[in-house]
Formats: sequence, structure tokens, C-alpha cells
Amino acid sequence: MNVKNFIVGGIVGGIAEFLLGFLFYGFLFKENFATNGQENITLIFLGCMTFGFFVSYIFNQWAGISTAVSGLKAGAIIGFFIGLHGNFFTNAMNAAPNYKLMSLDMIIMIVMSAIVGAIVGLLIGKMK
Repeated sequence: MNVKNFIVGGIVGGIAEFLLGFLFYGFLFKENFATNGQENITLIFLGCMTFGFFVSYIFNQWAGISTAVSGLKAGAIIGFFIGLHGNFFTNAMNAAPNYKLMSLDMIIMIVMSAIVGAIVGLLIGKMK
């Protein structure tokens, strides 16, 4: 694995995820994902960086993804499964889960992950 590609891809992917999260959850769909104002932005940022490095690792180590199109497709698939995982566990204790909100969150996660995947794939390809 090219360590430089992994690190740069992870950092750029994490920052992209953070900014996209602000756009989707903090601006475009803010009314659907209301919070109590107690978000820990540091933990949110670290979670986004973790996702960026996760995508970069998969692309660099296992999949050999180095184009925006292949990154977009792989990112969407990753987002689908991570979105399902997160929504199932987040709503597991709700007596009446909000399936409409879960569906919206799934769509947002797929779109965000696809964009991050495209960015990381393109970046890896440019650094080769």
C-alpha cells in the first residue's frame, strides 16, 4: 500500500465528509435532524476523519480504486451498508422507529459517501 496516498486520501476524505455533513445535516435537512445544541464537534470531526481513512484504506489496500467514477460507485455501496448499520442500531431501542427519517438518512449517507468516494478515488489516481 502506498502510505502517502492512504494518508492524503484519508485526510481529504475526512474533511470532505465533515463539510458534507455540515451541508446536509446542519443546513439542508436541519429541521429533520434537530439536535439539542449539545453536539461535540470534535467527536463529529474525528468520526468523519475515521470514515475518510476507512474509505482510503479500502481503495488503496484492497480495491485499487483510482478514478472518480469507480470511487463514486464504491463509496455509494459503502454508504449504503454503513447507513443501514447505523440506522438499525440507532433505532433499535425505539418503540416506534421513524422509517421516513431512517430512509432520508440512508439517502443522505449514500450521497455523501459516494461524493467522498469520488474525491478519494480521483485523488488517489492523481497521486499515482
